[in-house]
Amino acid sequence: MTAKILDGKSIAGEIKEGLKKEVESLKEKGISPNLVAVQVGENPASAVYTRAQQKNCEKLGIEYELHTLGQNSGEKEVIDHIQQLNQNGEVTGIILQLPLPPGIDTIKVQSSISPDKDVEGVNPANMGWVLYGKPKLIPCTAAAIMKLIETAGINLYGKEVVMVGHSDIVGKPTALLLLNKFATISVCHIATGERGNLPEYVKRAEILIVAVGKAHLIKGDWIREGAIVIDVGINRVEGKILGDVEFEKAKEKAAWITPVPGGVGPLTTAMLLKNTLEAAQLQKL
Repeated sequence: MTAKILDGKSIAGEIKEGLKKEVESLKEKGISPNLVAVQVGENPASAVYTRAQQKNCEKLGIEYELHTLGQNSGEKEVIDHIQQLNQNGEVTGIILQLPLPPGIDTIKVQSSISPDKDVEGVNPANMGWVLYGKPKLIPCTAAAIMKLIETAGINLYGKEVVMVGHSDIVGKPTALLLLNKFATISVCHIATGERGNLPEYVKRAEILIVAVGKAHLIKGDWIREGAIVIDVGINRVEGKILGDVEFEKAKEKAAWITPVPGGVGPLTTAMLLKNTLEAAQLQKL
């Protein structure tokens, strides 16, 4: 068996084409989606992301602004700036660029973003709607994972799913979204690895999702025959970009697998744009 590739880049392209038409339709109704990125200080790594955000927004006809606050800005100053954006009717979407300087509470700042303008889906209110099975703006990577599973044509009802990684923005919301589809979920984390139990969990997974950030943590021979493997990890090792899963061996056992790069990453960007459009609709329609 050689796995079919879940091509996130191709799926993202289709989504963007649809979003472009929706943006045009909104503009005909006098609604102009607008995304403001808030950055504190100059950060070369962040600059790569903001340029990509701007480029993607421009292609879809979404207005984009980058607001850069001083490196020495305090927590109150950042929150006050976000509150001004919350109150600005022309701003329909807000994204906070990370990392923030030391001494600023990231969760507190993210919580200050209006839930209806929170295009990353990280405000506690939006996380709460995921918990209750009525999501509005979903964390982008979690939404990308769900889209990939949907693309594979899998009915999640009763499926054995193993989520490796329990971060607030990927592992936890993904697990909740899967629970809402009546999948049977196991969530693994560092303690699972320390007990030596990780291989046995992976081996029983009909759907395996890995979001840890450790190259080739998951060995190919752990993969269950016919499994769906979704690798969220992006790791730079000796000039190469590797996922969390040992791809070459895993693809010999899996039915479907995401490449790294070209799998979850491009689709996460598409979901950010989708959330930007949906945020505008929440406020204006």
